[in-house]
Amino acid sequence: MQVDFYHLTMAPLDRVLPSIAEKILGSGGRLLIVAEDPALRTRVDQVLWSHQPASFLPHAQSGGDWDAEQPALIAATVAPTNGARNVALVDGLWRDEALEFERAFHLFDEDSIGAARTAWRALGDREGVERRYWRQDENGRWAQVA
Repeated sequence: MQVDFYHLTMAPLDRVLPSIAEKILGSGGRLLIVAEDPALRTRVDQVLWSHQPASFLPHAQSGGDWDAEQPALIAATVAPTNGARNVALVDGLWRDEALEFERAFHLFDEDSIGAARTAWRALGDREGVERRYWRQDENGRWAQVA
């Protein structure tokens, strides 16, 4: 099980999440996107529809009749009703339920860095969990720093 910590310092969630989603969906995978706040879920929904003018990432917000069919599903809780094996926690809150997936993306900014550090330390003691910490360099490229 791999957990990728993405420290959002230069690029906002609106640019980072679509890139992650494109890679997951492009490889045939499914993604569950989790945010507790309804306003953030709405923002994520809009970003995934409009991140590139000529295309969109197929997705929906959870609670619909077609949840199981969605390649990417936006939800308030870690419940992969779309069969996702990848989860993106986009509100800065770590949830241990993410450990049931093959890969978790924990996206956080300066406001939630303390909680991310706590999660990083706690996961260091977990059997079978590989942690990676990503931060943007001065050129805007992602670099693995731990």
